[in-house]
Amino acid sequence: MSGTDHSGLMDSIYRHQRHIYDVTRKYYLLGRDRMIDGLNVPAGGSVLELGCGTGRNIVLAARRYPDAYFYGLDISAEMLETAKTAIAREGISGRVTLARGDASDFDAQALFGIEKFDRVFVSYSLSMIPGWEKTVSAALAVLKPEGSLHVVDFGQQERLPRWFRSMLRAWLAKFHVEPRATLRQELEVEAGKRASSVFFETLYRGYAVKAVVGA
Repeated sequence: MSGTDHSGLMDSIYRHQRHIYDVTRKYYLLGRDRMIDGLNVPAGGSVLELGCGTGRNIVLAARRYPDAYFYGLDISAEMLETAKTAIAREGISGRVTLARGDASDFDAQALFGIEKFDRVFVSYSLSMIPGWEKTVSAALAVLKPEGSLHVVDFGQQERLPRWFRSMLRAWLAKFHVEPRATLRQELEVEAGKRASSVFFETLYRGYAVKAVVGA
C-alpha cells in the first residue's frame, strides 16, 4: 500500500472516530502512560512522536516535561485536526509542532526544521503502519547520539486465554491493526546496526509490549 493510499484509509477510518477516539481507546491501549513516564526527557530536550493521532500522548508528555519541545507526525489529516485543537486547548502550541507525513519515510528537517531528537516514541502505531520495519529504522535515524526510541504496542497475548486472543484479533482487524510478532527481533536487528541496547518488556500477560532502544 502506498503512502497516499494509507493516508486516505486512515482519514476514512478516523474522520468520525477521532471525536471519540481517546474516550474509547483508554480502556485497551494500555501502557502508554508508563511509556511517557519513562521518557526521562533532558531539560530543554526535543521529543518526536510518530503516529501522534489525536495528540493525547503529546499533551500528557508536555505536562510531564514542561521545559521540553514536542513534534508530532501523522499521516491522517483528520487526526491532526483533532490534535491541533487539543494542543491549543492545553495552551502548549508554542512548544508543539505538528506535521502531516508518513512515519516510514519522512524528512524531519523539511517538516520540523530539526534533524535530530533526544527522544522518539511510537505508541500503538507500528501495528497499523504498512512497512512498519521502515518506521523503526527511520525513528532510530533521527535520534541524537545519546537519544532513545520508546515503543508501546499490542503484544501477542501469549498468556491470555485463547478465546480472548481470537476476539481481540478479530476486533483489531476491523481497524487494520495487526500486532507485530517480530517486533522484538526487528528492534534488536536495527539496534545492532547502531551498537545500541534494547530493553523489551511484556505487559499484562502479553497484552502489550514496551521497548526502549538506546540510552
